[in-house]
Amino acid sequence: MIKQKILIIDDDEKMNGLLLNYLVGFGYDVVTCTHPTSGLQKIKQNVPDLIILDIMLPDLDGFAVCREVRKESSIPIIMLTARGDVTDRIVGLELGADDYLPKPFEPRELVARIQTIMRRISNQYNPSGSLKFNHLEIIPEKQMVIVDGETIDITTMEFQLLHLLAEKRGRIITRDQIMDSLKGVDWSAFDRSVDVAVSRLRQKLNDDPKNPRFIKTIWGTGYMFIGYEE
Repeated sequence: MIKQKILIIDDDEKMNGLLLNYLVGFGYDVVTCTHPTSGLQKIKQNVPDLIILDIMLPDLDGFAVCREVRKESSIPIIMLTARGDVTDRIVGLELGADDYLPKPFEPRELVARIQTIMRRISNQYNPSGSLKFNHLEIIPEKQMVIVDGETIDITTMEFQLLHLLAEKRGRIITRDQIMDSLKGVDWSAFDRSVDVAVSRLRQKLNDDPKNPRFIKTIWGTGYMFIGYEE
């Protein structure tokens, strides 16, 4: 069985060593680095299945690293912060992070979040067929989204969010339902996390919230997918 590879980018060598030993015990192949530049190089050399990324890094902070990764890849990213600042969480989500964990944390909680993301990627969706709407196609087996005939770059979280809404076309999906379906762990800690994720998704879909083609805001409640099926 091929082990899932995790890359840890954190300048705390002691914590890296502790997490490496802990995650290896759960069957993961773990690589660590203490500098963001070397982390980006490792990603290019051997693409990991998931990245654990600290915000407070030397020379290049975690936000900048996340931005660089998202230019070319939708690898799941869990961001770590010692500050626990809500603003940091929102910025990270806007840049495409999949989850957030404030320091200090229990290693078992980190494992739970990793397992949730991996399980969501592997099992949550049935890849039996594409969903086709006006100007939009969603292809689960390839985690691909085509808008107006062009494939767009999309993160794992954004894909899962879009697929969830599209599968329930014409039905209101509350923020709580989105949090329960897509995270599984601690979305409630983020005051605006769902709205940030939807806003980022809309930008990629070229979907104007004032005159939506795909995602309609139901004020005070949640969202509804309104695309027309082909």
